[in-house]
Amino acid sequence: MKKNKTVPSVNWRKEARLLPGYIIITLWVTFTAFLIGWIIVASLSTTKEIFSNQMLASGLHFENYSYVWVKGNMGKYFFNSVIYATCSVAGTVILSAPCAYALSRFKFFGNRTLTNLFVLALSVPQIMVVLPLYTIAVSLNLLNHRGTLIFLYICLNVPFCTFFLINFFSTLSRTFEEAAAIDGCSPIKTFIKIMFPLAQPGLITVSIFLFVNIWNEFFIAMIFASDNETRPLAYGLYSMIQAMTTTGKWAELFASVVVVFLPTLILYIFLSEKIIAGVTGGGIKE
Repeated sequence: MKKNKTVPSVNWRKEARLLPGYIIITLWVTFTAFLIGWIIVASLSTTKEIFSNQMLASGLHFENYSYVWVKGNMGKYFFNSVIYATCSVAGTVILSAPCAYALSRFKFFGNRTLTNLFVLALSVPQIMVVLPLYTIAVSLNLLNHRGTLIFLYICLNVPFCTFFLINFFSTLSRTFEEAAAIDGCSPIKTFIKIMFPLAQPGLITVSIFLFVNIWNEFFIAMIFASDNETRPLAYGLYSMIQAMTTTGKWAELFASVVVVFLPTLILYIFLSEKIIAGVTGGGIKE
């Protein structure tokens, strides 16, 4: 005979204590979804329909997107942001992962000092290092070069990426390395063949954080890439806002806003589980 499965009882007292949190989260999600939906609908309407509160009355206006993509140079800015984000994330991870692995797994003179220096670098505001970096860039004629911005993004994000991965590598069991050592693997080969693939959840999570941060970065781009050819998407949106407010093309302005935030929104939707796994997960705990 099949045994009847017992349904777990609900602790209504505990749920009642959590009710205010549920209400706040529900209101916040509803408010955010409403704002995103309104912006998308406005981007497919005309400026007259937006101000008359009759959005989509004349149908869908995809020409708003073609206008900002071509005439508003958003296509060029989008391409620049893709280059900056992908190259910077790849460079940051390639530099940070071996460093984080060495600091988390090996004990040597200066280990604690180096780790504390990375933590200290996280507390330094970017505005404090911008002036000397700008002076160096001007003296070397490196302003408005894509390579300059990629180099700066890598250097500025290495401390965060290294500190994040130090904590993640420390959660991985040392039995993996012990088994590799028995098989004759060197520490470098062990890192490349075993530990680096095992750190995939953490690498994916930190890569997403870095990608979103660089994609939406404005301050550094405004100073070192103000030229129209090297301008990224976030700074391009700022210039677009200034132009659209004078020309009155508000529908096109909302279309440019969608072009900026839609890639990161899609990224979070499809990779949210990997982000959670990278923050809370690890290998087999010791």
